Amino acid sequence: MKLVRYGRAGREKPGLIDADGKLRDLSDRIADITPDQLSDKALAKLARINPARLPLVKGKPRFGPPLTGVGNFICVGLNYTDHAEETGHPIPTEPVIFSKHTSCIAGANDDVVLPKNSAKTDWEVEIGFVIGSEAKSVSQSKALSHVAGYFVCNDVSERENQIEHGGQWVKGKSHDTYGPIGPWLVTRDEVPNPQKLNLWCDINGKRMQDGTTRNMIFPIKFIVSYLSRFMTLRPGDIVITGTPAGVGLGMKPPVFVKPGDVMELGIDGLGSQRQTVVRGKV
Repeated sequence: MKLVRYGRAGREKPGLIDADGKLRDLSDRIADITPDQLSDKALAKLARINPARLPLVKGKPRFGPPLTGVGNFICVGLNYTDHAEETGHPIPTEPVIFSKHTSCIAGANDDVVLPKNSAKTDWEVEIGFVIGSEAKSVSQSKALSHVAGYFVCNDVSERENQIEHGGQWVKGKSHDTYGPIGPWLVTRDEVPNPQKLNLWCDINGKRMQDGTTRNMIFPIKFIVSYLSRFMTLRPGDIVITGTPAGVGLGMKPPVFVKPGDVMELGIDGLGSQRQTVVRGKV
């Protein structure tokens, strides 16, 4: 299934995308797409619904984040060899883990709002996943069974705040609108191998990133198992898994987005995003 939340920000309704690519309303069946709707049992119940019996949503409503009630927003950095090399970092021997604050989460096509004094905001296309059942010290062989589904994320990054102000990366990763996810959440059964997906990002129509999840240093099953050694992963926790080469920071000289720029990005089978960059007042 492709699960969505659509409508005005803060007033989204649950829905799904049917086999013909049409939006169907789920609000008579569930109140929202929340962590308690992500278990295998709950998803199986939704899968038994005949989409043709659900109301068809007309027009082109906004797609909000495809789930609400996100617990932790965990990130894996430098998880593609070519990206680590372009940014001048050594190849990690263990996953580099950091976080984004959940207040940065936005819809897939919402504007990305630059902070008033931001000058070094960058793009990063990433595959993300959401936990559907609690994972604590799980093996790699069982890791993917704890994943409810996958989504596209733009890990928007303000490099000055990330790199030049000391401390952890979270300061450059958590500005409002810096975590567009979606447009939909694709359930695990529709992604038999998450390590065989192409991902790309265009800036103003120019291809900047063109990679494949085959090139991850640490695949998703390893990431789930690894994280579960250090923390209990709970339903609704989301994890994004790193970006391939082609970010603005890695260019010579570096290139960053400015108001009016358009970021378009996508992943095979998981949909695409389109954000316009605007300048905020604060």
